[in-house]
Amino acid sequence: MRHLKAHRKLGRTTEHRMSMLRNLATSLINSREERIVTTLPKAKELRPFVERAITLSCRARSLEGAQAVHLRRQAAGFFHAGNMQQAALTGKRGQLRLPRTAGVAAIKRLFDELGERYKDRPGGYTRILKLGTREGDNAELAIIELVDNPRELEALENARKRAKHSPSKKKKSGDAKVAKASGQAKVAEEADSPAANETVEAAGSHASDSAEEVEKPESQTAEDEAK
Repeated sequence: MRHLKAHRKLGRTTEHRMSMLRNLATSLINSREERIVTTLPKAKELRPFVERAITLSCRARSLEGAQAVHLRRQAAGFFHAGNMQQAALTGKRGQLRLPRTAGVAAIKRLFDELGERYKDRPGGYTRILKLGTREGDNAELAIIELVDNPRELEALENARKRAKHSPSKKKKSGDAKVAKASGQAKVAEEADSPAANETVEAAGSHASDSAEEVEKPESQTAEDEAK
């Protein structure tokens, strides 16, 4: 029976597996290119994990106050917990706050940038691309990335500009037809011109003279035979 088969174990305990998924989610959100390379089973497990956090950030866009804070705290469970301890040092205030960790930066970007980007998208925030197998252990590799990222939008904009400036096939065929029609009209005009008529008349007179010259020797031959 198919019991307890909802997720992949990935050869790890629950604590180890959740820590790994939080690490991957933090790396994906903080990545400059908004994509990471990992094995295919890990990418398939990471996809629903990180999309739930993005959905929480989208819901928080329409809420305020305690409800928005509640969703932010729920989303924090999908990333590193951050700095749980403070370094007690002697000083003016007696304590020194440690710098923000990657998990805190990921939550900030999640609610400030990604929530605004995907506010009108009903799911499907990530994409998985297969890369083949890895040399050594033959593991299947894959890229998991966020959709509608700046790199992808820039490529689409460049393709749109190239398509706009390059002439289309219909326009090329239309120009060819116009050129062909203009060439035919030019030939017809040259045929109807006086110079062309004079040329035709001269050719006709030359042909008639040639015919007379051919007929003249035949008549002379007939007279000679009669004599």
